Amino acid sequence: MAALIGAPLAAAAKDMRPPAHQAQVEARVIEAPQPVEGSDGIGHLAYELQVTSFFSGEAPLKLTRVAVFADEGTAPLAVFEGAQVEALLSQPSKADGPSDGVPIASGRSRTLYFWLSPPSGAAPKSLRHELEFATPDGGLERASDVRAPVTAIPPIRIGPPLRDGRWMAVEGPGDHRSHHWGGLTAIDGALTIPQRFAIDWFGLDEANHSLPKQHDSLAATVDGDWAGFGREVLAVADGVVVDARDGAPDGKPLAPQPEPDDLTARTLYGDFVVLQIGPNLFAHYAHLRAGSVAVRPGERIRRGAVIGRVGQTGAAGAPHLHFHVSDKPTFERSEGAPFVIDAFLLHGRGTIEQTFDPSKPAPPGAAPGRPRANEMPLNGDVVTFR
Repeated sequence: MAALIGAPLAAAAKDMRPPAHQAQVEARVIEAPQPVEGSDGIGHLAYELQVTSFFSGEAPLKLTRVAVFADEGTAPLAVFEGAQVEALLSQPSKADGPSDGVPIASGRSRTLYFWLSPPSGAAPKSLRHELEFATPDGGLERASDVRAPVTAIPPIRIGPPLRDGRWMAVEGPGDHRSHHWGGLTAIDGALTIPQRFAIDWFGLDEANHSLPKQHDSLAATVDGDWAGFGREVLAVADGVVVDARDGAPDGKPLAPQPEPDDLTARTLYGDFVVLQIGPNLFAHYAHLRAGSVAVRPGERIRRGAVIGRVGQTGAAGAPHLHFHVSDKPTFERSEGAPFVIDAFLLHGRGTIEQTFDPSKPAPPGAAPGRPRANEMPLNGDVVTFR
């Protein structure tokens, strides 16, 4: 996660900075951030800043510093410098040695991922970014007024997508290096992030193992060996089914995944349901068990209704439920939207790798769980839905 860095005496330091030329760059926020409270009890802003260089020199500019300000404030919410700027990328650098920034060649773009936690209280109405670049000859360039609005609409509140036992949020919100949030999608001339707040829900037993029995290897397992396989999947709100499919076969855990020709629900989701739960808000359920889809397009359903069961269809390496909310019923050209779940128990956090071996203790242990309300589960959370 992108962490906040303290910036003492920032207002005074701003006036003492060396002069800089105007940076020959374009910088834009892909989608205006929308405040959401996470299961850590903290309000977060998750968004991306795409920076494109139009520098006239042959060697690249190097982005060395990013400061983020709230509204018209002079003290930054966050400052990132050198290696901290590189840490905002979805993929780490392959260069040896410590990083002092992010090179951006002329005509090329880099995308920075921000996970900010503004001070308690009202979220800002807008954000201002100040970017500093080192030129190949040792000069300094600056873009001081890169602005982005902050959406004032609260995230949608939903019910649980699952029941029956413990679940781990894998590749979940807050992890900008997951294939979900880190998955920029360019379709029909539009750049979007459909899975910005997506979660892969893996079922666990009471000891926090996704595989309750010992196996020679993960590849030696079958779907039925996984704790979540076949469990009921629920409608998170009253809504209308706008798309659904059944008939794609369940796969074999850890088998090679074919590369899809296109990025659509039918090439990625396997057996799935898309449910409209609000104006321009759609809940996407993917990888449902073959033969389990219990609803049809056009059908009105109530919160808590069983719409299918956890499976391994489509682009899934093991049985789990992929769930996300977006602003369109399609995968392509959609933007992922935050959500909060009205009630769940939070047992703690772990990683999916820690759940594979039933002979070893798996965090977070046997804690009964702390009640959480109207919060979004975060990456690694182990929860029980209420």
